[in-house]
Amino acid sequence: DMFEIVREFEKRIAEYYNAPFAVATDSCTHALELSFRFDKEHNNISQPKVTLPTRTYISVPFTLMKLDIPWTFINVQWKEYYFFGGTRIVDAAVLFTPNTYINGQLMCLSFQHKKMLSLGRGGAILCPNEDEYNKLKSMAYDGRDDSKPWAEQNIKTIGYHYYMTPETAQLGIEKLKTAVPNKLWTSDDYPYLPEMEVFRNVL
Repeated sequence: DMFEIVREFEKRIAEYYNAPFAVATDSCTHALELSFRFDKEHNNISQPKVTLPTRTYISVPFTLMKLDIPWTFINVQWKEYYFFGGTRIVDAAVLFTPNTYINGQLMCLSFQHKKMLSLGRGGAILCPNEDEYNKLKSMAYDGRDDSKPWAEQNIKTIGYHYYMTPETAQLGIEKLKTAVPNKLWTSDDYPYLPEMEVFRNVL
């Protein structure tokens, strides 16, 4: 069962961070997108504009623009992770420290090639309960579940092609055995995004 490899990786990532569940994805950007889609649908965004740091990866504001979610930059220093203001969503792309899951949150991880668990590409969403795990997992897998071929299922909700491949999951299982935290990432590792021309007409 190829999907069993992915489930095993999810289990081990959840255990590493001491989270109830982890949904494996093909990138952190897509993990963030799924989290925002989910919480937007369930009215879990509590303020008119989501806030995010002026120093972060460029795909983060692009994702909010893609989803038509109002947002604004704020000047804030951060280490290892940050919250999106007005949400329970956490950009934890550079966090690789055991037992750091924050209860009740959707924490999005990255396994891109520069990260401490370097898989070339990949991400995950740490989430608080089985119901949200199943729903986010289905969203990542084109609206399906992984128990049987998709053509045998009656797909009921829109999904997205954001799943982690078994090959990436297997690499993650092996690397997780020896990977160790070796860098403290902070906001200073990123450029000041508001100075970029692409954002001048949207701020």
